Amino acid sequence: MFNKNLKYYRLQKNMSKKELADKCGVSAMAITHYENGDRKPDIDMIKKLAEALGVFVADFLAERNTSLSFVHGEFRKQASLPESKQEYIRESVEEYFSRFFDAVECLGGNPLPEPPKTERIKWDADVERCAERIKQALGLPRSGPVKELYAVLENKGFLIMELDVDSRKFSGMNGKVNQYPYIVVNENMSPERKRSTIAHELVHIMSSDMKCSEEVEEKRATAVAGAFLISLDDVHRELGAHRTRVTKDYIFTCEEYGISMYLLVKRAALAGIISSSLEKNFYIRANKAGYQTNEPVYIKDPESPTLLRQLVYRAVNEEGLSMARGAELLGTSIAEMEQFCGLAVT
Repeated sequence: MFNKNLKYYRLQKNMSKKELADKCGVSAMAITHYENGDRKPDIDMIKKLAEALGVFVADFLAERNTSLSFVHGEFRKQASLPESKQEYIRESVEEYFSRFFDAVECLGGNPLPEPPKTERIKWDADVERCAERIKQALGLPRSGPVKELYAVLENKGFLIMELDVDSRKFSGMNGKVNQYPYIVVNENMSPERKRSTIAHELVHIMSSDMKCSEEVEEKRATAVAGAFLISLDDVHRELGAHRTRVTKDYIFTCEEYGISMYLLVKRAALAGIISSSLEKNFYIRANKAGYQTNEPVYIKDPESPTLLRQLVYRAVNEEGLSMARGAELLGTSIAEMEQFCGLAVT
């Protein structure tokens, strides 16, 4: 798996093939051959590559799980994400789930739920009805906040990964690994935007027959995601029948439902609670206040994926997996592993 690891670390360091080649005294074509697996460099060249990328030689030699089959989703054309970033995201997904399924295999059997059925919600023009159908398919209440979205989906067989992507042009993507749907989100976003992105990708995973242009499909998915996180009935119950201003008490609803003020205002306008002119005025003031790049965070306890950590800690504590291997699977230190392994009460 040297070739996959070389490509992963090069993309992680945001280095082109030519830049890496220049540092190692070879041609860019040689790097291409290494990454394609057509040639394998000798140990001296491996050391040069490791030094140039700031990694250990052992990092290049780490094994990948070869039993995995990936189907990666398409990147949105409107996002205009550079090809190198797209490659990095795909390689990162494969590296992460290689570790993830190594942990699964350490436990024997299959500690995961059965893969959920996807593309089971037939699309129609009623946004609220589509959101209700997705909730029903997941066994969620029709109304009220969707609490602990990460845990809910992980317990249903959806795999969630957060990835450090230094680009505002990437928010999320979905795909499948061994029949399990995955969702990857940019960890640099606010907690509210992460939840909205996960809901957006969930709509793509669960919906079928969205026969339209990509632009229209994205708008539909965004609308259904908003309805999934807070229904119009919820908006009416929380805000009332009519409002003449966007005031600070809206924050309580944002906190309760784990949504941004942008989303709540959009939903309030759709519910007819506020006028379109009031909605537009809010966006103007919010943009002037810098919300587009630094929107206030209302979620007090941000969520995160926990399934991989749970699997590894369990394997270390009960199945004889070494601390060192556990740290490797989590990409952390042995000292940090020791903090979370052992007796709950001493």
